[in-house]
Amino acid sequence: MHFQTDRSGTSGGGLLSNIRGFLIDLDGVMYTGNKAIPGADRAIRFLEEQGYSYRFVSNTTRKCRQTIANNLSQMGLTIPESLIFTPAIAAAAYLKKTGRYNIRLLVTGDVGRDFPKYPPPKKNGAELIIVGDAGEKFTYQNLNAAFRALLEGADLIALERDRYWMAPDGLILSAGPFVTALEFATGKKAVLIGKPSRAFFDLALTDMGLQPDQTVMIGDDIQTDIGGAQDAGMRGVLVRTGKYREEIVKRSAIRPSLIINSIAEIGEVIDAAHQMQWENKP
Repeated sequence: MHFQTDRSGTSGGGLLSNIRGFLIDLDGVMYTGNKAIPGADRAIRFLEEQGYSYRFVSNTTRKCRQTIANNLSQMGLTIPESLIFTPAIAAAAYLKKTGRYNIRLLVTGDVGRDFPKYPPPKKNGAELIIVGDAGEKFTYQNLNAAFRALLEGADLIALERDRYWMAPDGLILSAGPFVTALEFATGKKAVLIGKPSRAFFDLALTDMGLQPDQTVMIGDDIQTDIGGAQDAGMRGVLVRTGKYREEIVKRSAIRPSLIINSIAEIGEVIDAAHQMQWENKP
């Protein structure tokens, strides 16, 4: 295990001692491809036995929450839907709050099932263009249609803007590069719904009834997971599974509170926090 000082300049160790809950990424942390990370199931059982609260915060925008839970179950990870927070769930709450239901989705898979069944966009166009990881649906035709709608007055919503993720056959582009292209072409700034949006983290924190300084985020993305967590007032623990790349971490100005090999070491994290025995590195 590798303990470090976070970018706020405060010792990560001392601040890990009051942890009461965890926010945990899914893809790359609990599983990669179609296989659970070894020890991931035991890590969750350990948290339950020790009385820690936890929620899963994923930037997955290809699958609805029910499908995610079903897929996890097939991998041997029994996680209730209610504990899974995704950008689609947050976006549905955003639409309800703002009362803007005239939307057009640029997504793939069945993620649309997490959105209420709104009427199709009116003839004068959609109010909101909502972009997720659309995969092969990021065609010139679809991107150009979104571009034109934005020029005609629609606003841009990014379910997430991750740069890439780890697919079964290797790294693959996510929504971020395409959201950036639409921003560049239209001069509009997207409203970010998923990680690293603080509002997204707050949904899960509120559900647990915990404050940011009582919670640790565990993820495989130095920017989205760790940087986002620190900006939201949490500690960020980086795992060496999933999209983790040592060279990217070294180049980053973000410093995790802790780096571990995998989620299987969560027990050691808690033990070290309780014993106040760790190494602080600048």
